[in-house]
Amino acid sequence: MAALPPHITADIWLTQLFTSGEARKGGVVKRQVRDVERLVGRDAFLREVERRGFQAVQNGRHFVVFCNGLPIRRVRA
Repeated sequence: MAALPPHITADIWLTQLFTSGEARKGGVVKRQVRDVERLVGRDAFLREVERRGFQAVQNGRHFVVFCNGLPIRRVRA
């Protein structure tokens, strides 16, 4: 697995993720768990999610981040 390119740090990667258009609109962003763990580390990622007041869930091989503080409710038919 490749590491980050020399011009991208973990902090820059996190900033780019959380300043994306979708995140700025209070939407949802998704990243593969293996990429998060390889590029920035699970703990650093989750600390940043919490610091920003967002919430994250893990489903299979993905982290799904809700870029707002609204309640998350599982719905079923």
